[in-house]
Amino acid sequence: MSPTLAANGDVAGTKSASGRISSVYSEVQKSRIDHELPLPSVLRSSFKIVDGPASSAAGNPGEIAKLFPNLFGQPSAKLVPSESDALQPEKNLNIGVVLSGGQAPGGHNVICGIFDYLQERAKGSTLYGFRGGPAGIMKCKYVELNTEYIYPYRNQGGFDMICSGRDKIETPEQFKQAEETALKLDLDGLLVIGGDDSNTNACLLAEDFRGKNLKTQVLGCPKTIDGDLKCKEVPTSFGFDTACKIYAEMIGNVMVDARSTGKYYHFVRLMGRAASHITLECALQTHPNITIIGEEVAAKKLTLKNVTDYIVDVICKRAELGYNYGVILIPEGLIDFIPEVQHLIAELNEILAQDIVDEGGLWKKKLTNQSLQLFDLLPQAIQEQLMLERDPHGNVQVAKIETEKMLIQMAETELEKRKQEGAYKGQFKGQSHFFGYEGRCGLPTNFDSSYCYALGYAAGALLQGGKTGLISSVGNLAAPVEEWTVGGTALTSLMDVERRHGKLKPVIKKAMVELDGAPFKKFASMRDEWAVTNCYISPGPIQFHGPASNAVNHTLLLELGAQA
Repeated sequence: MSPTLAANGDVAGTKSASGRISSVYSEVQKSRIDHELPLPSVLRSSFKIVDGPASSAAGNPGEIAKLFPNLFGQPSAKLVPSESDALQPEKNLNIGVVLSGGQAPGGHNVICGIFDYLQERAKGSTLYGFRGGPAGIMKCKYVELNTEYIYPYRNQGGFDMICSGRDKIETPEQFKQAEETALKLDLDGLLVIGGDDSNTNACLLAEDFRGKNLKTQVLGCPKTIDGDLKCKEVPTSFGFDTACKIYAEMIGNVMVDARSTGKYYHFVRLMGRAASHITLECALQTHPNITIIGEEVAAKKLTLKNVTDYIVDVICKRAELGYNYGVILIPEGLIDFIPEVQHLIAELNEILAQDIVDEGGLWKKKLTNQSLQLFDLLPQAIQEQLMLERDPHGNVQVAKIETEKMLIQMAETELEKRKQEGAYKGQFKGQSHFFGYEGRCGLPTNFDSSYCYALGYAAGALLQGGKTGLISSVGNLAAPVEEWTVGGTALTSLMDVERRHGKLKPVIKKAMVELDGAPFKKFASMRDEWAVTNCYISPGPIQFHGPASNAVNHTLLLELGAQA
């Protein structure tokens, strides 16, 4: 029997990971806690695990084979119906679970899924939640998860059940700490819920444990709202569906505002450092006047002026039609896609690494003429943001670069020039927005709730079946949940290598927007019409009941060929 909710919305007698009584719940949150989730039919009856053919790698298979001698080439796995359950354990299982990296809606349901699997199919097993991300593994900080503890987090957003972190298990000492934790808790398995870096780390841990003959199996789970962790076997990462619908609601609201005032251009920067999937999906959902896709900018080798001119051209055309307002979508990582800016950033990285920046600006002499001209062209605020401290991977912190404000200023300058030339007679007022963390912790959609639950449940089956080095994968997602396929994909099959600090490092290849893919082609076929005709769509808030409640995002449906 599930724990009860107190009259004020508190979950009676339930404590959160921080030891506090869970916060007050809204009526919607309470209704979601008890929302029953369907499972793929293969998980609702007896099944067995069938191995596929030997796997390779996404790139440089020879190097990946050297880096993962114990895992490389292992097959992916698929769950198929069976007359009898082939996975009854001889003993209870001890399983650990950890949240790694940024939040994504549905993470709690992954934990609920593996917990319910152990309760139903491996009775007497124990599930440990490592607190604060991978650091919790290394420091052996955990909580034993039970029905009462998990209950208030079912179908809820956030990662606050056990919280997350961005630590990596990389050094020999850190691997030793993880090994000691696995031995102390007598772990049979560990599930790492994270993005591409986190799943690469999971594979390294699986390789290390297997090389040391530890019994602890390690699996991954695909999490990132950015949508850049996917392949044929892993059609989407969880959280993408929810985040895009949250952003689309806000964009729709901005569109109504733009049409109502008739005098503002709203420049909206959206999450997505390395890929423009969120921006593309939000465009398909809302039909803005202008959408910049980073991958297209890179493919066409566009300059910052090219991008600015494209925006200004549309603004001028709309002014001729009497429209002095509009909505423009920009991916967070746009600045990283512009080749000339990439060169500038690379040169700045070298200068910052040598710590030779001086207040007098003499350091600028270290820049090439092309980079110096571009740097001087940028608004001062953007110049300062480009000089900020790099992230742990040595990358510019693009989330802190206000690209939308930069483009507003550059558009203002160009429009003033055209006005003096008589080529523009409208009025321009820019409004800047950044929709970021707002999308990471919302109540998961029905799709993400069910998808995450199935991913967690599948992970339980794979760990019980003795699998390691796989990422939990659920497919056939355009069909009803009952028809979804379930299995695990070899993590090494998703990997390539990059040279970092003079050494080859394994990385899961990021899935970028494919310019010859169905989602981009659909967008490209409609953007000229959207530019000058107000085709705005306001999707409204996420629906949990009714005709739109189970709608799957455009990107996934188009990629799966389920939408023309």
